[in-house]
Amino acid sequence: MEQVINLDHLSANPILPEVQEAMIQAMKNNYGNPSSQHKLGDSAARALENARESVARLINAKDLKEIVFTSGGTESVNHAIKGVAFARVEKGRHIVTSNIEHNAVLRSLRRLKLMDYQVTSVPVDKYGIIGADKVAEAIKPETILVTVMHSNNEIGTIEPIKEIAALCREKKVPFHTDAVDSVGVVPMDVQDLGLDLLSLSSNTFYGPAGVGALYSKKGTSIWPLLDGGVQENNKRAGAENLIGIIGLGKAAELAVREMESRKRHYLELKKTLLRELPNYIDEYIINGHPELCLPNLLSVSIKYVEGESLVLMLDDENIALSTRSACAAGALQASHVLISIGRDFADAQGTLVISFGLDNKKEDITRFLSVLREAVKTLRDISPLYPRGK
Repeated sequence: MEQVINLDHLSANPILPEVQEAMIQAMKNNYGNPSSQHKLGDSAARALENARESVARLINAKDLKEIVFTSGGTESVNHAIKGVAFARVEKGRHIVTSNIEHNAVLRSLRRLKLMDYQVTSVPVDKYGIIGADKVAEAIKPETILVTVMHSNNEIGTIEPIKEIAALCREKKVPFHTDAVDSVGVVPMDVQDLGLDLLSLSSNTFYGPAGVGALYSKKGTSIWPLLDGGVQENNKRAGAENLIGIIGLGKAAELAVREMESRKRHYLELKKTLLRELPNYIDEYIINGHPELCLPNLLSVSIKYVEGESLVLMLDDENIALSTRSACAAGALQASHVLISIGRDFADAQGTLVISFGLDNKKEDITRFLSVLREAVKTLRDISPLYPRGK
């Protein structure tokens, strides 16, 4: 296959060579079950705990028992929300969230609403910021959980999580943050932020897909979603995906070591794109907060074009990007995130989400912009909405 310029790293990342090697060696030498009471099991258990230690170090968790390995971000989010909802049902059935959350949160809450739980969704401002004061207003005596994402997966805005966590602690309400798109990309410290629960995914920071973790602070009341054995300190039944978890552990180790250099690389690409973009196209809107945002993501709404058509035209030129998160791609309705920050339907449908990776170079930005210019021109020439004479 011809070399593709990948500007859709939020959807999928390659596995780093060091992570691949760690997993290959584990496949050869570490096939035991961590729960088995013999030497093969003991070796597997040590490898499992080494990975747990690496993940704990990545988010500054102090107790290794607070790290629960899962099948990925979606399971971690489901476990946090439903696990707390079931464990605290005698206290109440009310949950507070925001209106720009990922589908893993929204659909978990939708399921709970079918079970007579109530959900209050807090609005955001034009940048996608969720005000802590709005969260405070939404909390009731019967509120059993607040769940607000750390960063938005479509516009990149980073939320005031520390402030929200503090007010939740004051009101004695557990707080969960979906940090799937943040962990491994920006520094994350669960102690400093004051978190009770945090969801993360391996693939965000170049580990294998299908592996993740849930941070559950000691003392947090939460039920397991899966019934069976007593794995993961009795928080998640089933034999662990040891090979994947070893890959996650190695990826976490590398993310800690390379965090700042990766961040500088992403920001350099992002600044280059923002600086050069007006030289190639006009009439566009940059979405998200200009400063409080992920370094590796840029959302652009281009007027008078349809985003999915742009994606297909760029794909023909071997450039990969998306119009929204991979979990929502293919949906006919406009992005709920963009509508929430005030974009109209047309602008929302003309949005591109560009996410950078370690493999991207400045030359990729130039190539992308050149192809984008021609694609936008073609689509605007046939658009009934585009004002003629421009």
